[in-house]
This record gives sequence, C-alpha cells and structure tokens, in this order.
Amino acid sequence: MAFIAHISDLHVGALAFKHDLLNKAIQEINDMCPDVTIVTGDITENGYYMEFEKAAQYLDEFESPLLVIPGNHDARHVGEQGFGELIEKRCGALNLKSKGLVVIGLDSSEPDLDYGKVGRAQQEFMEEELKHASKDKLYKIIALHHHIIPVPKTGRERNVLSDAGDILQSIVDGEANLVLSGHKHMPHVWILGNTTFATAGTASSLKLRGKTVPSYNTININEDTIEIILRGIEGKKITLAKYDNTCR
Repeated sequence: MAFIAHISDLHVGALAFKHDLLNKAIQEINDMCPDVTIVTGDITENGYYMEFEKAAQYLDEFESPLLVIPGNHDARHVGEQGFGELIEKRCGALNLKSKGLVVIGLDSSEPDLDYGKVGRAQQEFMEEELKHASKDKLYKIIALHHHIIPVPKTGRERNVLSDAGDILQSIVDGEANLVLSGHKHMPHVWILGNTTFATAGTASSLKLRGKTVPSYNTININEDTIEIILRGIEGKKITLAKYDNTCR
C-alpha cells in the first residue's frame, strides 16, 4: 500500500551535528523511493535564520513528497519566522489518497520552551481531519515533535506535551492508526489498542543516549501487515514492530 520514511532531530548547527550522517541518510531514503518522508522537528539547533537556510538546503535534497514540522529547538530565538519563511512544507494535512493514507502534521513547539503544547485550535483541526479520513477510509497518521506517551530510557519526564491527555483522547476517539514523533532521540514503539505510537531517533546528531546510534525509521504498510524498521546510519537494521494491518 505505502512506504514511509520517518526522520527526526537533525539539529543542523549543533556542535554534535554531522554533515556526512545526514547526507548518507538522505541518499539512503532517496534510494528507497518512499511515498512520503516525514520530518518530525528539531531540524535546527538554535532556531537561527542561518541554520534554517542550511537546513532548507538539506531538505531540498529529498526526492519524495515531504512533510516537515517544527520542534522545540526550531522555536528558539524567534525561529518560527525562519521556519515559516524557508521551510515550504509545514504542518497541515498531506493527503495521499492514491496510497490510501493521510498525514496530519501538528506544531507542538512553544517559543523558547522545551515542553510542548498542541493547543485547542490544532486539536479541533486534527479531530476534523480524522473524521474526514475515516469517511474516506484512509490510513490515518499523526505527526508531531513531542511524544504523547513517555519513552523508556529517557530519564525524568520534563518535556512532554502539557495537553497530552486531551490530545491522546482525541487520537483514540478519532481512531488514528499511527502517531509519529521525535524529540527524545530514542527509537521506540508503543502499541495501544488500535493505535501505534512510534518515535524516531536522531538521524545526524551525536546527542545519543546509551548505546543508541544515529538512525531513522521506515514504515511499510502492506495489505496484511505493518512493519516499522529502525535503520541505523552505520548499517544497523532492527524491526521495532510488525503487526497485522486492521485498516483494510
């Protein structure tokens, strides 16, 4: 049905950012020809305009349709101006009816704060998009930077969504199939009921936890099964989850 690349936390401009790692990830993703590439935030380190200029050059190298959403680092130093001006694909709904899916992007960043918030307006937008997608019998994907459910091995929870409970309720009620996020640099998958929550690691930064490696995820949505694979930049490949596709 559909093949998706999920990359996150590029941190262009950071001391720990590695140009060669990002170039390798982009080349690998282009070689796989995904139907869409989803970038879940922190494309810059400090939200500086020159960082957005450089990040935009990297994003232009992706050959697939692209959905990019901002992270907390992108919201620093009036970063929303650079993001809005230089990053063409922003939050919103990316409808890929030919592939039977819709991607709903949400901006969970707050200016100069590490914790996130979706807010009532975006929550209502998401609820309406989920309703429309259900009527069209589309596979429903939510993409945002901050995780909604705590991620193991990430320490004390200080940077979660302040309205996580409300957003989680809307996601469950709207029967979203997949929720993608980044932020913690720790790949993980939770499967709760009919919704899967998948976080990606950092693709091009050495800000790593424990023995994790720079990585991104791919999601293969087949007629019968869905498989989420971690792809390490060093060639590491791990199946994070494989389960039945109940959205048929």
